[in-house]
Amino acid sequence: MTTRQVIPENISEAAFQSYVVEAAAWHGWKTFHPRTVRTFKGNHLTAYQGDAGFPDLVLAHDKRGVIFAELKTQKGRVSAGQQLWRLALEAGGAEYYLWRPSDWWDIEKRLRSTP
Repeated sequence: MTTRQVIPENISEAAFQSYVVEAAAWHGWKTFHPRTVRTFKGNHLTAYQGDAGFPDLVLAHDKRGVIFAELKTQKGRVSAGQQLWRLALEAGGAEYYLWRPSDWWDIEKRLRSTP
């Protein structure tokens, strides 16, 4: 991937996340995303303890800081739990973003720079 990659706005959230993770790795970020698992009955679950709505990605860089990022499709909606996490993280001084495919240039710019 190059930093001049164009992301289609109708991309799925999973594919968009792959682009963000790849760009982050390209710029030296460590990434974390809890993956969902498919149960025997075909449901998808993410194991966690605590409050629902934790951001999709945590990115850490020794010179560029720590980012909490919620990823959504262009029309995806933020849940109440996701909104509460955003408020708590920002109130605590964390760097939080809600990123959508149309934000690609801003994402690239942030991954290249220091806060």
